[in-house]
Amino acid sequence: MNKSLAVRFTSSAARFFGGLMLLAVLTATARAEHDGKVQILLLGDSTTEGSMPRLMKPGGPHLETVLEQLLAAEEDLPPCHVINSSLSGEYIRRLIDSGRYDRDAAKLPGIDYIFIRYGLNDRARVENFTHEFPVHFHELIARLRKDHPTASLIPMTVIPFANEEVSQEINALVRQVAEKEHLPVFDIYPRYADELKKGHNMFNYRRYPLAKVPEKYQPMVKPFVHGTSVLVMANELDGILGHLPGWYGDRHPNLAGYNVIADETAKYLARLLRAKAAGNK
Repeated sequence: MNKSLAVRFTSSAARFFGGLMLLAVLTATARAEHDGKVQILLLGDSTTEGSMPRLMKPGGPHLETVLEQLLAAEEDLPPCHVINSSLSGEYIRRLIDSGRYDRDAAKLPGIDYIFIRYGLNDRARVENFTHEFPVHFHELIARLRKDHPTASLIPMTVIPFANEEVSQEINALVRQVAEKEHLPVFDIYPRYADELKKGHNMFNYRRYPLAKVPEKYQPMVKPFVHGTSVLVMANELDGILGHLPGWYGDRHPNLAGYNVIADETAKYLARLLRAKAAGNK
């Protein structure tokens, strides 16, 4: 090899191996947050997102953080990271068609478990719900399998948000989809329903139009006003305003309700993680 050719070869090799080193560094940097932790993705609507509790108590802790804490409290479980990618008012068709799935969920690296909880808004927004909801659910599962081929997909039932008849209609369709897809169903409904027996309004916040609050109570509710609504996390004002028509009408979970969801989810996940660990021995 002549000197000129050797110099060119050495220079090209240096650039090549330098590029490989840079790529390795960039890859390690991009995945540093995810390495060594079980990655858990939550997909759902407002009953998963918890937008109003986040507004009332920004510091939380909120669903994803409580779930991480509960899993960390079990000393035999691996470290876990929970990503709550949910949105109020969302239904499966909107998740996909709006581009939010592609933007917020499709490219997340290293996802191990994906919990999917939709149906409440789908029933309200999809014209032929009993036909279209399963179709949309199957479409979402296909996308998730393509984008996260190693993740365990876990459809969830809805919580007791609507009346029992509506809830069971939705949950029956969720089970139908899961059966056809050969997926397990995480049934959150019974635990949440049992907790509600302790007090029907213990696990939902109060959201009430400010304009409907009598004038004499307006100064009292001022610290709880957000926009045009009075927002109260739990029962602070029930003894005074609980007689107002519709005071308890909003059935979205408060922080106590999300803690129920987190606790039952942690128990479900702990069983999966322990079974996986036992299988790897």
